[in-house]
Amino acid sequence: MALTASERSTFDRAFEQHFPRLELLFERLYGDGAEARGILSGVADDLLRSFTERPADMKALDATRTADPEWFRSQRMLGAVCYVDLYAIDLAGLRDRIPYFKELGLTYLHLMPLFRAPAGNSDGGYAVSSYRDVRATLGTMTDLAALSRELRAAGISLVVDFIFNHTSDEHDWAVRARNGEPGFEDYYWIFPDRMMPDAFEQSTREVFPDDHPGSFVPLPDGRWVWATFHSFQWDLNYTNPAVFRAMLGEMLFLANQGIEILRMDAVAFIWKQLGTACESLPEAHMLLQAFNAACSIGAPSLLFKSEAIVHPDEVIEYIDPDECQLSYNPLQMALIWSSLATRDVGLLSQALAGRNDLPVGTSWVNYVRSHDDIGWTFADEDAAKLGIDGLEHRRFLNAFYVDRFPGSFARGVPFQENPRTGDARVSGTTASLAGIEARDPEGVGRVLLAHSIVLSTGGIPLLYLGDEVGQLNDYGYIDDPGKAGDSRWSGRPPYPSPAYSERDDPATTAGRIFAGLRTLIGVRKQTAEFAAGALEVFDTWHPSVLGYQRFAADGSRVLVFANFADVVSIVDAARFAAVAPQCTDLVSGALVDLTDGLILTPHEFFWLRETDR
Repeated sequence: MALTASERSTFDRAFEQHFPRLELLFERLYGDGAEARGILSGVADDLLRSFTERPADMKALDATRTADPEWFRSQRMLGAVCYVDLYAIDLAGLRDRIPYFKELGLTYLHLMPLFRAPAGNSDGGYAVSSYRDVRATLGTMTDLAALSRELRAAGISLVVDFIFNHTSDEHDWAVRARNGEPGFEDYYWIFPDRMMPDAFEQSTREVFPDDHPGSFVPLPDGRWVWATFHSFQWDLNYTNPAVFRAMLGEMLFLANQGIEILRMDAVAFIWKQLGTACESLPEAHMLLQAFNAACSIGAPSLLFKSEAIVHPDEVIEYIDPDECQLSYNPLQMALIWSSLATRDVGLLSQALAGRNDLPVGTSWVNYVRSHDDIGWTFADEDAAKLGIDGLEHRRFLNAFYVDRFPGSFARGVPFQENPRTGDARVSGTTASLAGIEARDPEGVGRVLLAHSIVLSTGGIPLLYLGDEVGQLNDYGYIDDPGKAGDSRWSGRPPYPSPAYSERDDPATTAGRIFAGLRTLIGVRKQTAEFAAGALEVFDTWHPSVLGYQRFAADGSRVLVFANFADVVSIVDAARFAAVAPQCTDLVSGALVDLTDGLILTPHEFFWLRETDR
């Protein structure tokens, strides 16, 4: 296959634009020695080869996205996430669900790890044994490429996890490293004895202490290998430029299968340096920027989404058009749940005011909950400004969401609980956490309220598929030896067929949630103010009522109000002195008169547009 003159010109322009940036970053990471220069020359060859092999429809997409680089910031974006096997058995079954995805209005579908992984416990697929092979039970890479084409034809971008901090110990690279094959031992952090592991562990933290102490695990021959997470997940050594080239090759391969967005897993851990915590180091950002520059040449439409469950100040550092264009918003997610538990919106309002703005050309991915546990990622210094003790508040939230606090409506499951310190995280589905499992009468209201926030604060809203029909926790994981020790599986139930069959029946819980979300999604898609962009907090003078306003490019605005209380809340009329007295609620279509203030029933919310000035 050869490039046409036009395609070669397109490649050359991208190369001229982005390769100098890659070259500079490569030199900062690896120096200017002969080895680094030789590998960088090989990277340039790889980029041309990959672009030459890129399918015609992906090259067309590259052109479209290059002409409209803000495409993912539109209010028409709607994401969803699922496990292929749990939601549809295999890739063929997932293709059969595309009509439903169109019904729901999806434009973005994230498939949880689906590549070849060890049998039994593979950390939910996050221990990858091959980035080029789909797990046999799900299908083949050919099936995945076909799925991507069908989704793209339906207007849906395919997203997959790219687990690039580590591989499984069964990956070919790891097998060759274990066998002492020259070159491959340097793909990982392998040491002959405990001297260097002991030195590193002076400053690193244990991430999964129940799995193993420290950051290293022993090999049968007496050597030690770095494993930040589980013992079967070996950390890659990115101080070796050959690893950069190898992993770039895997990225480009996936991009040529039709993957449009890579969720960059565990970005905070990818660079190690003795004497540091080995988290969120400057070189981690340089490495991501180098991958970004390279992919901008070889696969120009590919986007990166960062997964950084770290201090809010660190989360924002990964978000940039030249690094990761998208990022999860774990702070907003955690504080939605905090507000539901406390009936107080102070922390959430504070975060929207001070930690929501992003650089132009980037976007949050906002979600009510993910496939993972909920960690309470707010900053202690932010809490202190409101007179809240961060440690005690986390303990309260942990107790509340696992039904160990009087009056709790939640039925979550603790994850990695430390009885000595009280530290834990919480697993569960949206419905179970919001009170539906406990048959709380306000459960549906909480589900819709939580989703109304992620649908109106900008960015890409992300639904965990099945939550839109109120799926409950699955406790069957306890009987599966490969999952029993990981309570996160409680929030990953199989396809809830009964709930889906009831989604059009307004007399059912599934029907009420589905109808409510469909309305919100439809309104959002027609509301330009809800695209990624400016958000200003609107102080309601009420502890339980969240307020903010969203603006469109033409200056028009929508005012959002949400009552997190279990009782009626009233926003005083004086607060609306600068607002037109007559507004239209975009959700219900009803006129709302603010002359005497705004009355909100429990968990009620409004999306208001002024109808006169």
